Amino acid sequence: MSTIARKFGTAPVFFTAISTILGAVMFLRFGFAVGQVGLLGTIAIILIGHAVTIPTAMAIAEIATNQKVEGGGEYYIISRSFGLVIGSSIGIALYFSQGISVAFYIIAFAEAFTPLIEYLKETYHFSPAVEWLLDKKQTVSIPALIGLTIVVLSKGADLGVKMLYFVVATLGIALIAFFVGQTEYAETTPLDPFANIQSYQEPVAGPVQPAIDSATLPLELDTPANPVAPSPNVPELRQAPSGPLPQENTTSPIVVLSFFSVFAIIFPAFTGMTAGVGLSGDLQNPGRSIPLGTLAGTLTGMVVYVFIAYKLAVSASPEDLADTSRLVMGDIAWQGWWLVPVGLAAATISSAIGSILVAPRTLQAIARDQLIPSKLVNFWLSRGRGKNDEPFNATVVTVVVAFVFIMMGGLDAVAEIISMFFMVTYGSLCLISFLQHFAADPSYRPTFRSRWYISLFGAIACFGLMFFMNAGYAIMALLFMVGMYLLVSRFNPDKKNIAIIFQGVIFQISRQLQVFLQKADKEQTGSWRPSAVCISEHSFDRLAAFDMLRWIAQRYGFGTYIHKINGYLSRSTYQEASTAKVRLIKMAEASDSNIYIDTLTSPSYTSAVAQVIQLPGISGTENNLLLVEFSKLQPNNLEDIVDNFKLIKSVDFDLVILGSTERGYGLKQGIHIWITSNDYENANLMILLGYIILGHQEWSRGHIKIFALYPEDNVEEERERLSSLIEAGQLPISKHNIEVIPRKPDIDPKVIINEKSKDADLTIIGFRDGPVRHQGAELFKGYEEIGNTLFINAASQIRIK
Repeated sequence: MSTIARKFGTAPVFFTAISTILGAVMFLRFGFAVGQVGLLGTIAIILIGHAVTIPTAMAIAEIATNQKVEGGGEYYIISRSFGLVIGSSIGIALYFSQGISVAFYIIAFAEAFTPLIEYLKETYHFSPAVEWLLDKKQTVSIPALIGLTIVVLSKGADLGVKMLYFVVATLGIALIAFFVGQTEYAETTPLDPFANIQSYQEPVAGPVQPAIDSATLPLELDTPANPVAPSPNVPELRQAPSGPLPQENTTSPIVVLSFFSVFAIIFPAFTGMTAGVGLSGDLQNPGRSIPLGTLAGTLTGMVVYVFIAYKLAVSASPEDLADTSRLVMGDIAWQGWWLVPVGLAAATISSAIGSILVAPRTLQAIARDQLIPSKLVNFWLSRGRGKNDEPFNATVVTVVVAFVFIMMGGLDAVAEIISMFFMVTYGSLCLISFLQHFAADPSYRPTFRSRWYISLFGAIACFGLMFFMNAGYAIMALLFMVGMYLLVSRFNPDKKNIAIIFQGVIFQISRQLQVFLQKADKEQTGSWRPSAVCISEHSFDRLAAFDMLRWIAQRYGFGTYIHKINGYLSRSTYQEASTAKVRLIKMAEASDSNIYIDTLTSPSYTSAVAQVIQLPGISGTENNLLLVEFSKLQPNNLEDIVDNFKLIKSVDFDLVILGSTERGYGLKQGIHIWITSNDYENANLMILLGYIILGHQEWSRGHIKIFALYPEDNVEEERERLSSLIEAGQLPISKHNIEVIPRKPDIDPKVIINEKSKDADLTIIGFRDGPVRHQGAELFKGYEEIGNTLFINAASQIRIK
């Protein structure tokens, strides 16, 4: 690809954009706008319209000066910013918009021949068959499409651009003829910037009939019931009525439309500024040519439209301007009877050339990214011909698409849907610019910079305008792109990732939240939420601790899992830690868990614990619970846990020690909680953790059973004490859910627990500081007959509101 010649400069970008902006709507509807809302109202429409298009042009200029824009133009920018899957979903919709635009512009080109055809029919006598052919717009549009196809396929973008210069020159001559034209109205009537059709036309009682449109290229007037111009880039086309016009309609008053209805009709005239971006693969310096050509085309178009509005206002009455049954620009222009139709033909054919040059390159770029669900189709469409890498095959497909829509004729509904895709493209470009500003990526250093608020305004305006134009079609367009996203992501799972721009945005949001939460004065609350951290060096041998942490952190809290690597930090231990981290992240994804994964290399368990309990809380709150684990069958690390008990308690952590067995968590149905007279400080934490675990979907069939184990001689006293705590709300349980068990002095509590909980899937037991100091590791032994066991020590009693 590096050997492909890139020969074009800024001029093709500018001319492609300006020829698309100054198109059919300018000739056929700008006089209508001035007649409806007056000169000042039309200038307001121009300014509001460019409030949407200028931010888009500035966004393109900014992005293009930061990154190398390859073939595909807008698609390349979007896909490299949002990621291939999201980018292709928008890109496919963009391609269809561009491909069908070829059909629309060819039909518009054919409509420019209507005066000639009418003249021939009136002058000469033709057979019925010939007259039937002359009445069909396809008689001109199909040969025009074939001719255009031959030009593009045989000579490629080179001759297409040369032809572009010719049609732009013709368009310029038509505009010059328009500006130098003189009318009697201009000489006799002073300018009134507020004059409009409403001031010239008295209200008419009864239903008002709209004037029949017999313009050279008639566009259907949208009514307030459908106040939308069909497409930002593609005018909605209608065939002119054949036969003589009914006499009564020639004197019907012209419908007066609201300002925003007129705006919706005129808005497509301002779009097209991104047309030149599609030539990016053929430009010598895309980073310079795209921003310069795009901005110059947009601003030039705005200035030209202001002068056109002024010329129309001073040259004809509002009533004549608002009458769509005549080509008023032709009446005003010098030699306008033939120069304006020729200019109209030049405008439409130039737009068609721009679309047929851009659409195949978009499709070729999508295929080269291997995003179409067929390797053979991707290979065929991605192939280029000649030293300029002309997208021959993609052009053939585009021509077929255009041919189908030309033959269909009625494209009203399709036109409005396609217009939504263009708005999505413009909104996406503005959104990319805004997100790049927000993400603050140090590698994003464009030589031309827009402002974040301009880009944000452009994005909101584009997406909002979709629903303003037609909410139903906006929803359909979005659903289409969602469907394309699902299809592409299904066939390209390897391309699903978080794009760099989203990573930067997430980073900035996370950074701001962390700083805010640390600095903010936090209200003291009695509620408790687990912010747990777990350390284990047996992550791949015993999954019990990993599972316990993800259950605790699934909904009610946050969890950080630390995998310990034994040894000193070195190249080998670093690589081992990196490999382990990747494996654990995959485990977390496979189990759909919401825990944060990390690794820690340390030569001793004590140093590892000391570092872990000093870790900052990832969730914005300080860590308050440490989870450690040992195997009941081989409790080799239990001594290390006990030896570091005092260190752990020095930071007021709640400590949870998990004793795991080969039984694991069994059927995940029964949780037994054991409360003794010495466990009231631990009881609330034990019960809350039990309910938190039970809230996970893997424990959806589970239940909690609470046992109160008291000495036989004072069981009644402890029962009353327990009841008073429950009634005072200090224990979040019901008296009916507790089974009180009297214990004889000569019976070890471990015997009772082993007997009652031998079928439990998880047993929760409390322990205090004193017994740990006196009994050490023996305190946690003797429970081999039951399954996994949680030993809980609360730093302080958790109070329940």
